[in-house]
Amino acid sequence: MWKKLYDAALKVQNGRTISPFIDAGGVAAAILTKQGNIYVGVCIDTACSLGMCAERNAIANMITNGESRIEKVVAVMPDGSVGSPCGACRELMMQLDPGSGEIEILTDLETCRTVKLKELMPDWWGAQRFSD
Repeated sequence: MWKKLYDAALKVQNGRTISPFIDAGGVAAAILTKQGNIYVGVCIDTACSLGMCAERNAIANMITNGESRIEKVVAVMPDGSVGSPCGACRELMMQLDPGSGEIEILTDLETCRTVKLKELMPDWWGAQRFSD
């Protein structure tokens, strides 16, 4: 499944300049939902800093299509390697549902090494709200 997600992200990556103010596609992401669907997104970097990371773009695509629970995440960097989501992306994923800490993130394609989101977000500030 990791290779399938990696390939889905790679397919949309296509780094490009949209305008003198916007670059897109340097980083791409693919997410697998609990329902088994794959959603992709690319980063959108803007001069005014109102852009969007690839992971958040994929999450927006998922939410637009009526889903909100993620199983796996792959982020493909400009050089083709995989990387961990930034802090803003991690935070958004944690806020999706009580089980988000179990989301698997690919950290090495060759070895299929992964990390769970909860390992990147120890003692997450919002956990109590899911219990209230």
